[in-house]
Amino acid sequence: MTAFSLEPAQLAWCAELRALAAERLHPLADKGEPGHVNRALVAELGSLGLLGRLFTSGALDLCLMRESLAYACTEAETALALQGLGAHPVHAYGTEAQRAHWLPRVTAGTAIAAFALSEPGAGSDAAALELRAEADASRGGRSSDPSQGGRFAGTPSLTAAPDGPARWRLTGGKCWISNAPEADFYTVFARTTPDAGARGVTAFLVPADRPRLTGRGLDMLSPHPIGVLDFDAVPVTAGDVLGEVDRGFRVAMGTLNLFRPSVGAFAVGMAQAALDATLAHTAGRDAFGGKLRDLQAVSHQVAEMALRTEAARLMVHAAASAYDADAPDVPRRSAMAKLLATETAQYVVDTAVQLHGARALQRGHLLEHLYREVRAPRIYEGASEVQRGIIAKELYARQEAR
Repeated sequence: MTAFSLEPAQLAWCAELRALAAERLHPLADKGEPGHVNRALVAELGSLGLLGRLFTSGALDLCLMRESLAYACTEAETALALQGLGAHPVHAYGTEAQRAHWLPRVTAGTAIAAFALSEPGAGSDAAALELRAEADASRGGRSSDPSQGGRFAGTPSLTAAPDGPARWRLTGGKCWISNAPEADFYTVFARTTPDAGARGVTAFLVPADRPRLTGRGLDMLSPHPIGVLDFDAVPVTAGDVLGEVDRGFRVAMGTLNLFRPSVGAFAVGMAQAALDATLAHTAGRDAFGGKLRDLQAVSHQVAEMALRTEAARLMVHAAASAYDADAPDVPRRSAMAKLLATETAQYVVDTAVQLHGARALQRGHLLEHLYREVRAPRIYEGASEVQRGIIAKELYARQEAR
C-alpha cells in the first residue's frame, strides 16, 4: 500500500468509526462536564475496543482513528488521543510490571493517563526542563504516610505505595497538562542530571496518589481538563523509571514523533467536517437570486478549502506511513504533517464560519464548536513555530551530511 491511497477495508473502517462516533460516543460527550474527564466516554471507547487499538495498530491506523472520530465527535477523539499519549511511553518503554499493571486499565477505560512534559519556562522543550529528580539522601527515610499527600490523597487508589525505598524526590512543577489534575497516573519527565540538556532527563511513571503530588485545574478554552501539577519531594523509585535513567528525551521524542502526525489527523477530521457543512450550506442557501454556491467568490473559497484539506490529509498519511516503515526522516515528516494540517484546519474552519455568517457563531452550532476546538492543536505537542524549527534543523542536517 502506498502512502497516498487507502484500501477498501480501511475506508469501510473509517465509515464505521464515524457512525460509532455519531451514534454512541457523541451522546455521552454531550453529557460530560466541560473541563473534567468524561469517564463514561472513556469507558465506552474501551468497550468498543478502540483504546486497545492504540497499542496494537501502527501510526497510519492511529491517524485514521483520530480523523474519523474527530469528524463526528471531537471529545471522543481527544479522550482517545490523551489515553494514547499518556500511556504510550508505558507501552513502548515500560517494564513488564508497569505494563501489566496499567495497560489493561487504560485499554478498558478505567484508568486515565496523562503526559506531563510541559513546564511554565520550558513549554514542550524537553531539553530545558527544570522539574528536579534529586537523589533521596535517606533512601526512603521520609514518610510515605497518605496523610502527607495532597490533592489526590482522598481519591481511590489504583496502585500501591512506591515499590521499595525512594531513589529520587521530584520537586518542581508541570503546567498545561491535559487530564490534570484528574488522571490516575502521569508520564513525568524530570531532570536527573543538572546542566546536561536533553541527556539529563528521565521519564517516570508516577501514580496520582503519590504523597506530596498535588494539582489544580486551569480555566482554559478546552472541553477536557488541563491543569498544573506540583511536586513537593514526591518519592519515585527505580521501578518507576520508563526506559533508562537520563534517556527520557528519547521517550518524549519517540512518543511525540508518533502522535504529531495524528494531531494532524485530528485537524483534518475537523477540517473535513467544516468543509462538508459548508458544501451543504452553500448549496441550499438562497442568496442574490440564486444559491450561494453560484457566486464565484464562494465556490472558489470552497475549492480552496477542499484543496488544502486533501493536501494536509495526504501529508499526514505520508508521515504516518514513514513512521510505520521506520524511515530515517520521521521527525521532519511528523513536524511537517502536524504543521500543515493544524494550520490548514484553522483556515478551513475560519472560512467555513465566514461563509455561514452569524448563525455559525451561535452556541451549539457545529462550527462554533469547531472554532473553539481548532485553535489549541497549533500549540500543543509543539507549537507551529517549534515544528518549523524542527523541519529547518532536519533539512540543514541532511544538507551537511551530503
